[in-house]
Amino acid sequence: MYIETEGIILKQIKAANGRRMVLLFSKKNGKISAGTGMNERGRNRSALAIRPFTHGKYSIYKSYDSYNINTAEVIKAYYKIGEDIDKYMCASFILEFTEKLLPEDMPSPELFKLLLDFFDLMENRMKKYMTPAIAFQMKAIQIMGMTPEIMQCVSCGKKEGLAFFSIRDGGTLCGDCRNININNNDELIYDINFDTINALRYFLVNNLKSIENIALNEEILTKLQKITKEYRAYHLSMAELLSEDFLKID
Repeated sequence: MYIETEGIILKQIKAANGRRMVLLFSKKNGKISAGTGMNERGRNRSALAIRPFTHGKYSIYKSYDSYNINTAEVIKAYYKIGEDIDKYMCASFILEFTEKLLPEDMPSPELFKLLLDFFDLMENRMKKYMTPAIAFQMKAIQIMGMTPEIMQCVSCGKKEGLAFFSIRDGGTLCGDCRNININNNDELIYDINFDTINALRYFLVNNLKSIENIALNEEILTKLQKITKEYRAYHLSMAELLSEDFLKID
């Protein structure tokens, strides 16, 4: 069976006999592993189309549970992402996050568009790369149906006095509910301020491109990075990612 689809290259590795294996986030079939005989080191457009950070059109042959990319055509290559090492590492982290988040063979057009929006945003951004990276993670978690409760206390429903975030409970807590469990010694409850809650709300309510001119300060970014990391580990069984060690807050 032949499949014609748009796709985003998440990863590429060398295989035997000059072949390569590509992890492709396809618009039609979701995440798939596909082999190809195309040479990534070539100078033609097909070679460029099998490199990470490329949005392309792919002609794929499926036989039982295996895929092979026959032809590839570039729609857009986000080469500017590779011109800055901090930007590149941040974008690589998002590719790894997306790879781990997506099940095999499950289409997600909404997440596909979100990833392209992230690439567009990162190409021209000059600083504070973690702001869009955290926003992407929160919106991706939202797409997967695991949105944290941040409009009210996840325990009692009160909308005032929200000063804590409970990883286990999946959202904000008021001071009263935090005090009820103060002796539980829960290490997965974080104190948060009004600005941190507002940043989370903004990320979840607005589209990713709306943060083009937003750069959160280091204190808020550090807190949100910690909360996001613990949240995905607890609710998505996604532990620390390999590329995460190379991220810079500023």
